[in-house]
Amino acid sequence: MIEIKDVRKTFGILAVLKGINLDVNKGELLCLIGASGSGKSTLLQCINGLEPIQGGEIIVDGISVHDPKTNINMLRRKLGIVFQQYNAFPHLTALENVALAPRVVAKRGRKEARALAQKHLDHVGLGNKADSLPSQMSGGQQQRLAIARALAMEPSYMLFDEVTSALDPELVGEVLETMRLLKSEGMTMVVVTHDINFARESADRVAFLHQGEVCEIGTAEEVIDNPQKEQTQKFLRREKRKPLEVA
Repeated sequence: MIEIKDVRKTFGILAVLKGINLDVNKGELLCLIGASGSGKSTLLQCINGLEPIQGGEIIVDGISVHDPKTNINMLRRKLGIVFQQYNAFPHLTALENVALAPRVVAKRGRKEARALAQKHLDHVGLGNKADSLPSQMSGGQQQRLAIARALAMEPSYMLFDEVTSALDPELVGEVLETMRLLKSEGMTMVVVTHDINFARESADRVAFLHQGEVCEIGTAEEVIDNPQKEQTQKFLRREKRKPLEVA
């Protein structure tokens, strides 16, 4: 379980998170929606310990993420994170990219790490791309490679930060389908997304963030189809006016 208690985050004089309170339950897919600058991506990075916080506490499986005594590198093994940019090593094959962290960080043997990498490439539908370089793969394939690389550390939680926003519309569907697969297998996920249809169809709960605060949270039916707060209603009206993406 992830517990977020009164979390505050500032960049200089700019308050980005203003007392966030959220729980993420085991097996849940929680979607974070909101306008750019509302704090969604920053919150993910705070959960993973990539950004310090100025107040409050984030607890993952009973461990306080930002406690100076916490071994953050060990804790991050529980928290796979996938960003908008793929960040694959261009000189390594897909198999080598996925096997690297298990071999270097988890100290798996070379043979074991490669077998694990092949398993996760198969899992995300890239089994036939093991020997391909990232430059030989489409954007959607590279994003699925990033997901396989995160899964190779066998995390308890997956954090996704706008993973389809850099993709051409026709490639979005294959990445979202991989995320739906993980949900069906019981993976606990926190997903920052601009794809309202994905949030409506796949999320157990949706949280709408506005100016660093959780403005509204509930089921997709409650937040997306029947929002109660004016700011949520305005945001969703703007989103509906945008061109539809292929999902």
